[in-house]
Amino acid sequence: MYQNTRKIAVITGDLVNSTELGHIKVEQAFARLEACANMQADWYGAPLHFTRHRGDGWQVVLTRPKMALRSALAFRATLRTKGSEFDSYMGIAEGDVVGDVGPDLNAETANVFTDSGRNLTSVRDILSWQKIKCSVDAIQAASILADDITQGWTPTQAETVLQLMDPNKKHNKTEVSKTLGKSRQAVTKTLSSASFGAIHLVLILIEDQLND
Repeated sequence: MYQNTRKIAVITGDLVNSTELGHIKVEQAFARLEACANMQADWYGAPLHFTRHRGDGWQVVLTRPKMALRSALAFRATLRTKGSEFDSYMGIAEGDVVGDVGPDLNAETANVFTDSGRNLTSVRDILSWQKIKCSVDAIQAASILADDITQGWTPTQAETVLQLMDPNKKHNKTEVSKTLGKSRQAVTKTLSSASFGAIHLVLILIEDQLND
């Protein structure tokens, strides 16, 4: 039976300093990551099949590869809402799969899953400051800068940014201020300090120029 070949992106993650975080905080981190994956499923109209593996590792699949950097930054933001000590290394890869991807990504063997894991290993075990590595040529350079900027996000910045990461909604600072119970001026100041304006423009440029 003929099965379609399609392109996907895979993000493979590993919590930073999970031993120091302790069991309770690790479980809190995974609850946030899974909730973020469910939120992104609504963004993209397809499940991310969030899968936990090796204790402090995790993996998701994106049916819209051009959204990979947005997705990774959303995962970072959702972790940072819990505290500045929460973060994850992430390896991103793009490649082809044949047929459907199952709900348990631990069972997947396509090269894109292996490549994503290799990028994670590289960024976690070799690079000194970088925490996100992307092998997608059109996104790679932007991911280096975005990674560097967003590693400094505070919980307040992350919580505010996360309200504006949905690619299907227009930015509305007034709505964000109501949701967070803060003044519009405070929201604007927080977004500015998080360099969200520049990051948002980069994401839009990437996503407008790449095909799904």
